[in-house]
Amino acid sequence: MAETGISNTEHSHKNEKVGPVVSTKMQKTIVVQVSRRVPHPLYKRIVTKHKKFYAHDEEGSARVGDIVRIIECRPLSKLKRWRLEEVIRRSALVGAPKPSDLDVKV
Repeated sequence: MAETGISNTEHSHKNEKVGPVVSTKMQKTIVVQVSRRVPHPLYKRIVTKHKKFYAHDEEGSARVGDIVRIIECRPLSKLKRWRLEEVIRRSALVGAPKPSDLDVKV
């Protein structure tokens, strides 16, 4: 067979989903909310449907608000069937100072 020069990750046949992280309160687990726009079956109006997916985050690199790509994998627990592939865009909230860091008396 001829070598095409394309890695296996580019031609992966596993499902991928992209969405924002809505929770990181568990250890090594993130919750990603994926939205899709579909026509209503009866009224044909476009509605937005949301579904939450539990994904494995080994390094704990994702933060709430980050846009991430998750990829399908073997079952890791009762709810986790996805793993974090990459962080596409970091949240702007990461660099926000905490109220304790500001020199303001409350």
